[in-house]
Amino acid sequence: MAEQTKQSTHPSFFVLILVFFFWGFVAASNSIFIPFCKAHFDLNQLESQLIDFAFYGAYFIGSLLLYLFSAIRGVDILNKIGYQKGIIYGLLISVVGAVALIGAVNLGNGMEDKTIAFYLILGAFFIVALGFSLQQTSANPFAILLGDPAKGTHRLNLAGGVNSFGTTIGPIIVSMLLFGSAQGGDVTHTDISKINTLYILLIVLFLVAAAIFAFSKMPKTTGDEHFEKSGKASGALVAITAMFVLILIGIALDYALPFFIAGILGILAILFYARTASTKNGEGWGAMKYPQLVLGMIAIFVYVGVEVSVASNMGALLKLPGFLTPEGLPESQIDPYISLFWGSLMIGRWTGAITVFNVSKTTRQLLFVLVPFIAYGVILGANAWKGNDVSGLYPYAGVIVIQIIGFFAGQEKPAKTLMIFGLLGVGAMVTGLLTTGTVATFAFVSGGLFCSVMWPSIFSLSIAGLGKYTSQASSFLVMMILGGSLIPPVQGGLADIPGLGIHASYVIPVLCFAYLAFFAFRVKNILKSQGIDYESAISSGH
Repeated sequence: MAEQTKQSTHPSFFVLILVFFFWGFVAASNSIFIPFCKAHFDLNQLESQLIDFAFYGAYFIGSLLLYLFSAIRGVDILNKIGYQKGIIYGLLISVVGAVALIGAVNLGNGMEDKTIAFYLILGAFFIVALGFSLQQTSANPFAILLGDPAKGTHRLNLAGGVNSFGTTIGPIIVSMLLFGSAQGGDVTHTDISKINTLYILLIVLFLVAAAIFAFSKMPKTTGDEHFEKSGKASGALVAITAMFVLILIGIALDYALPFFIAGILGILAILFYARTASTKNGEGWGAMKYPQLVLGMIAIFVYVGVEVSVASNMGALLKLPGFLTPEGLPESQIDPYISLFWGSLMIGRWTGAITVFNVSKTTRQLLFVLVPFIAYGVILGANAWKGNDVSGLYPYAGVIVIQIIGFFAGQEKPAKTLMIFGLLGVGAMVTGLLTTGTVATFAFVSGGLFCSVMWPSIFSLSIAGLGKYTSQASSFLVMMILGGSLIPPVQGGLADIPGLGIHASYVIPVLCFAYLAFFAFRVKNILKSQGIDYESAISSGH
C-alpha cells in the first residue's frame, strides 16, 4: 500500500500539473484543428469530427484494456506497477504519438491523396490520447499521494484549475501557430506543418517530465489488492466495444452516420439491459447492479459528448454566412469564441473549487461572485495578448451573472446543481437554435459554463452508496468518456444533411442537456429510496 506521510507537497507535483495543463491544452486545441483540417483536407462535417472520434475513443480503449487485463489477472494492473510508472509509460506512449503525428503531417504534405494523410493523422491522435488515458488514470490518485493526504483534494483542484487554463489558451496558441497573429489569414495561406512546432514542444516536455518521474524518489504506490471480478459487467463492456467496432466498419464503408447512430443506440440498449437484468439478479454485475451507476455512465457519456460536440462543431457554425457575420468567420478568427467556450469551463471549475477551502460562509459567497469574473478576465487577457479584439466578448459578462445565480440556487448540492445547470443548458441551446448573431453565439458558448460543474456532480451521485464497488464504478465512469468520441460525429453528420445544416444540428446538445437534467431528477429518487443522503455526496472535479 502507499506510504503516506504528512510532509509538504513533493516537488514532482509541480511537474505533474504541467502534464495536467497539456491534457487540457491539446484537447481544446482540437476545436481549432478540426475546422482547419476540414478545409485543408476538403472534408465534410462528420469526417472532420473523426478527430474527436480518434482522440476520445482512445480514452475508452485505454481504460477498457486496463480493466479487462486486470479482470483476467485478478489484480489491478495499474496498482501493481504503481502510479509513478503508469505516468511514465503514459508519457512515453504520448511521445510516440506526437512523433507519429509529425511524421504523418510531413508525409501528407508530399501525398496527392490527402485522405490517406488525414487517416494517418487520426492514428497519431489516437496514440497521443492513449498515452493521455494512462496518464490521467494514474495522475489523479498520484496527486493525492504527493504530499499530505489530507490536502489531496486541494492539489487535485489546483491541478484541475491548471488543466482548465490549458483549455483556455490552447485554441489561441494553436491559432497563432497555424495563422500567425494576423486576423485575415485563412487555410489557403497557411501550412499544416506549422502544427509540428507544438508537437515538438510536447515531445521535449513529455520526455523531460518522464525523466523527472523516473529519477525522483516518490511515495510507494504499488499493491496486489484483489481485483473485483464481475463477469456480466465485463460482458457488457465487451458488447459496448463491439458497437465501437461496428462504427469503425461504418466509417470504412463510407456509410458513417447510420452506423454512428446504430452504435450509440446499441450502447444505450446494453446499459439499459444491464440495469434491468441486474435488478432481477445482481450476481456477476459488480458495480453495475446499482441503478445510479448505470444511469450515471450514460450521464458521463452524454456530458462529455455535449461538451466536446458544442465546441468542435462551433468552427463550422461560425463560418456559416449569416450566422454571426454576413460573410461568415474564416478559420483564423474563430479562436476568441473557442477559447471563450473552453474558458467558460475554467470559470465554472475555479468557482466550484471554492467549496474545498475552509473559509467563512460570507467569504465563500463573495468569492462565488468575484472568482468567475477573475477567470473571465484571464480569458480576455489571453485573447488580448494574441491581438484579438476582445470588445465583442464583453456582453458575455451577462451570461456569467446567470451562472453565478445558478451556483447560489444550487446551494452546493450535487443533484440540485446538476438539475439547474442541465435546464440552463437546454435553455441556452434552444435560444441558440431560435436566434442568430451575437445572442445565438453566446448562447452556444455558454454551454461551457453549464457543463463546467457537471462532472463532479454526476460522478458523486453515481458512486454514492457503492461501498467496495466504488473503485470499479469509477473506472466504468471514466470509460464513458467515449461519448466525446461518438456524439460530435453524429452532430456533424446531421449538419451534412441538405436542408438541415450546421445550425439546426445543435438540436443534439438540447437532447444531451435534457438527459442530464433528467438524470439529476431520477438519481435523486433512486438514492433517496436507498436511504442515501444524495445532497451531501461530494466528488473531485474533472
